[in-house]
Amino acid sequence: MKRMKKTQTPEYPEIRPGQSVELLKALHILTRDGKMNQDSRRKLKQVYHLYQFIEPLLQEVKHGHQALTLVDHGAGKSYLGFILYDLFFKALKDALHIYGIETREELVTHSRDLAQHLGFGGMSFLNLSVADSITSDQLPAQVDVVTALHACNTATDDAIKFALAKQAKHIVLVPCCQAEVAAVLRKNKGSALKNTLTELWRHPIHTREFGSHATNVLRCLQLEAHGYQVTVTELVGWEHSMKNELIIASHKDLPRQKAAQRLSEMLEMLGLQELSTRFFTE
Repeated sequence: MKRMKKTQTPEYPEIRPGQSVELLKALHILTRDGKMNQDSRRKLKQVYHLYQFIEPLLQEVKHGHQALTLVDHGAGKSYLGFILYDLFFKALKDALHIYGIETREELVTHSRDLAQHLGFGGMSFLNLSVADSITSDQLPAQVDVVTALHACNTATDDAIKFALAKQAKHIVLVPCCQAEVAAVLRKNKGSALKNTLTELWRHPIHTREFGSHATNVLRCLQLEAHGYQVTVTELVGWEHSMKNELIIASHKDLPRQKAAQRLSEMLEMLGLQELSTRFFTE
């Protein structure tokens, strides 16, 4: 008969060895009495699914380096940061740090208290907007990994700007509620562009959907124009969330001219030239 590892218990077969049950209770993945319902199992499955994308990036940065810094934008209750710290960071004793950036002060305070309670000393939480974090002296001049999950509308673009300014090796994005491009498409479709292409966003529902899609395409081109290798995939099944697009960018110093040219051409083709400062290439 095989012995069960000390870090595993029959009560929690879904939980990975060594993971903090106390943390999972605090994040409401487990109930206070340690139970797990179907909704909790689905939530935990999604967390692990996301972790499987990020963990190899952390391993790559960690290999041969003594320090690793991750910044999580629009952190909310810092689900992602706490899970990453629990599964990856806490077992390592070097100079590793996670920064959670969040505008809601009460969530920042709650996360600070929870990190202190759990003894997660390598976590900091800052009450800043994504845009303000770019120039804040509370963050290091260079970071390794930047994440932004469901950072609404232009906050995702600010996270990209932050990552580029901090020379991030890897960027992980789950865009949400992009409205800026759709608003410009809506404003210009009747006058600026008089060709068949505008049929793609003539109806309001198509304006919203096409604007969201175009936004992410522009973001990918922008990242490629800065030398990143970009992968776009699903985060979870469509039955769980419509905000489902996962963009992973890794800096490989790839050729940039073609992507920059296509980005410029696309902005012009769609009548979005006024957004060229947001989707910048230099």
